[in-house]
Amino acid sequence: MEDKKVTWIELFYDLLFVAAVSTTTNVLLHVQKGSIPQEYFIKFVLMLIPIWWAWTGQTMFINRFGKDFLHQRIFIILQMLFVLVMTSSLSIDFDQYYLSFLIGYIGIRALTAIQYLVVQNNEDGDRKKVAIFLGTCFWIGIGISLFSISFNSWIRYAVLYIGIIVDMIVPILGRKYLAKFPANTSHLIERFASLTLILFGESVVSTLFVLHPQKGDWNSILFSITSFILIISMWWQYFDNVDKKVNKSVQRVGQSVIYGHLFILLSLSMIAASIKLIFLHQIHYLFILIFVFSSVFVYFISTTIIFHQYRYEQHRLKIYHLGLFLGILGAFFISNLVIVVPNIIIMLELTLFFIIYAKLTTA
Repeated sequence: MEDKKVTWIELFYDLLFVAAVSTTTNVLLHVQKGSIPQEYFIKFVLMLIPIWWAWTGQTMFINRFGKDFLHQRIFIILQMLFVLVMTSSLSIDFDQYYLSFLIGYIGIRALTAIQYLVVQNNEDGDRKKVAIFLGTCFWIGIGISLFSISFNSWIRYAVLYIGIIVDMIVPILGRKYLAKFPANTSHLIERFASLTLILFGESVVSTLFVLHPQKGDWNSILFSITSFILIISMWWQYFDNVDKKVNKSVQRVGQSVIYGHLFILLSLSMIAASIKLIFLHQIHYLFILIFVFSSVFVYFISTTIIFHQYRYEQHRLKIYHLGLFLGILGAFFISNLVIVVPNIIIMLELTLFFIIYAKLTTA
């Protein structure tokens, strides 16, 4: 497999999407009567999935066909303009900005589909078949999502997501084509890892900005230190696995990495929001307990499943590892249900869990 390195323009592209994710995460900070209204959580998911899929679509094009040519740079720069339009439309009043959000999303996806059709002219064999298949079939989902503009009620969201689901199913249905021209595993993992790294950094910066401990306020200082150790432990576990335990020479379609990172993205955003809400004491104990432990559970399961088949065989986790980690997480959750503990104790428990998770999976 050819060596493919992440380019600077790809990293710049990532920064714009991380800004979009960060803006979307802020929706989870709107608390009413001690909990996050269901409506806001749905809006968070509705906004985040198109952002993730738009980024993923262009990333996978570059993974298979990307060259640092002038015309491909121009395509990426044009996409950045649509990313800015989409990001500026992210708001808790999502309904009012739906049109501009849709324009941003459709613009990104259409440019990606066009790139497949352009590049197929210079390809042959399996590479040409993959480019034609994706460049043609992606227009089905794009067309369905664009048709949502015809509706004003909740139906437009249903139509938008039918289009996105069709778009996401296309690579799965075309697996027989993609298997003959597998993803560049090294570049694939590096791209998703780079996005995750920036998200970790964004979590640290945004969390410490909210906490902002005052001089002599030792509770805030302790909470800040605990939050930082928690995030560092998550970072350590993720990137030590990517760097040392993953066999990047494995040739696969890469769909477990692609779709699994949606749940990593969702859970990271939810964990970041949880830290802020726990510190601000604006939320009911039972709600935040369920919310934060659910977020950690999703993150743990996602990272475990994604990298399992890519890990060197001698480094693959055993079933007893899964039982141990779930047992620790379950024990903390149940004990906190039985005995109400201060918020800082919840943070310390989660930090301890991730330290153990990092230690046992990277040793």
